[in-house]
Amino acid sequence: MPKQTFLNLPEEKRQAIVNAAVDEFAEHGFKSASINRIVANSGISKGSFYQYFEDKMDVFKYLVDVLTKEKMDFFKGKHPPSNKLDTFDYFRWLVKVGMEFNSAYPQMTQAVSRVLLVEGLYYGEYFAEYQKLTTDTIESMIKQAMKRGEVDPSVDVELAVMVMDTWTNAITTYILKEGMKQKDIVKWVRSAKTQEKIDKLLYVMEYGLRKTESQFVKS
Repeated sequence: MPKQTFLNLPEEKRQAIVNAAVDEFAEHGFKSASINRIVANSGISKGSFYQYFEDKMDVFKYLVDVLTKEKMDFFKGKHPPSNKLDTFDYFRWLVKVGMEFNSAYPQMTQAVSRVLLVEGLYYGEYFAEYQKLTTDTIESMIKQAMKRGEVDPSVDVELAVMVMDTWTNAITTYILKEGMKQKDIVKWVRSAKTQEKIDKLLYVMEYGLRKTESQFVKS
C-alpha cells in the first residue's frame, strides 16, 4: 500500500503518478515495467518514488485497489432489468455491466488485466485474497443455482467455479484486446454486435453447467 507521504500529496501530483504507472503497466506489463520510466513520466525523482511506494508491486497493488473501488462505485448505480432473473441471466448481466465499466476505464483496466490475467499474477500469492473473494462469490452463485434447479446437480462445484472464473477472465481479455483497437471503445462495447459476441461466449459456459430438460425426464 502507498505510504502516507503519497496520500499527503496534492491530488494533481498523485494523479500524475497514477497515470504514469497505468501507462507503464498497460504498455509493458509487470515484468518489464520500469520504475525509471514511471518517475520520468510523472515528473518526480526516483528517491521520491521510494518515499511513496516500496517497489513496483506496491504501486501496482495500489492501482488494483483504485480500480476495484471504482468498479464497486460503478455497480452501485446499476440494477438488473428484473428481479426474476435466473442465475445465468444474472451472471450475464454482471458480465455485461463489467464490460461497460471496463470500457469506461480502458487504460487502467488494460494495465491491471495485462498483469493479472495475461502474465498470470491473478493466480499467484500476491493476489490470492483478491482471487478468493471472486471465487467465493461465484461459488455462492453456483450453490444457489443448484438449489433452484438451474445447474446440473452432478456438476463438481469446485470445477464449476474454475470454469466460470476462467471464462469471465477470458471474455475480459478478449473484449479488451479487441476494444483497444477501436476509436470509441464505449460505443463498440455497447454495440449489438459486441453484445452478441459476449452472449455467444457466455452460452458456451452456461450450457456446460445448466440443467437441461432431458435431465428432468424420468427413465
